[in-house]
Amino acid sequence: MGTAGVESVGTPVSSPPDASAPPRRPALSPSRASDFKQCPLLYRFRVVDRLPEKPTKAQVRGTVVHAVLERLFGLPAAERVPDRAHALLEPAWREVRETRPELAELFARAEDVEAEVAEWLGSARGLLDAYFGLEDPRRLEPEACELLVETELDSGVLLRGYVDRLDVAPTGEIRVVDYKTGAAPREIGEAKALFQMKFYALVLWRTRGVVPRQLLLMYLADGQALAYRPEEGELRRFERTLEAIWGAILRAGRTGDFRPNPSRLCDWCDHKAFCPAFGGTPPEYPGWPDPGNAGTETVLDRAD
Repeated sequence: MGTAGVESVGTPVSSPPDASAPPRRPALSPSRASDFKQCPLLYRFRVVDRLPEKPTKAQVRGTVVHAVLERLFGLPAAERVPDRAHALLEPAWREVRETRPELAELFARAEDVEAEVAEWLGSARGLLDAYFGLEDPRRLEPEACELLVETELDSGVLLRGYVDRLDVAPTGEIRVVDYKTGAAPREIGEAKALFQMKFYALVLWRTRGVVPRQLLLMYLADGQALAYRPEEGELRRFERTLEAIWGAILRAGRTGDFRPNPSRLCDWCDHKAFCPAFGGTPPEYPGWPDPGNAGTETVLDRAD
């Protein structure tokens, strides 16, 4: 989907930012806001220390599937069929691999690399088939896919993120669609996903003056969909939540006091060896990053 919230995580799949381009003002992204809410120290490791994280096969598969679905909607409506989506898979994977050759190392230890890659791509085809079981893309004409959305709140907090798909009805009603290549989550995962979707809803409301009618999460691993209808009062409260998160980030940034918040999610954290909650010692605090180093939320952040 930087200085206060949107630095890339691990090995980005997208191309690195153009160093000659003017620096973008630091902004809060849904992934980084969620990180801080989950665990301030995780936020520090990712944004300030920029500790490397090794992408998983599931993350990269999600990235490839997202790319295929984006390209699918670039085709004439009649061509948006499963066979055409399947045909887009290998080119999408090849492009990702060419952009980031190190991702090929995900399969380096396989006894038969070609067979394992083929099986992996086969699992991606299964996710695409599940997508077609949820809706018929031939009947849809999205306004945009992979849409950058950005707004500044009255308090000065800048919000920035990427929407997988934006559908706008002839009557002006808005639907925000997000593809998840994992299974429908339990309570914690569902709350995290809705946090992300409310973030997008807030930005769209502030930029377009219309509260999205529906937030739609499509879970492709098990072919389930979760639909949610936000209300204006709820988005106002969520706006205050983001302002509070931003304020807490700035206070922690000034002092270097990013505290761990142990939870069940720690089992999936790449940084336990540096976490005091598990007997580790964080790197020396390097100080708050240069605002000119603000990055963007990567596709890996959004590929779960």
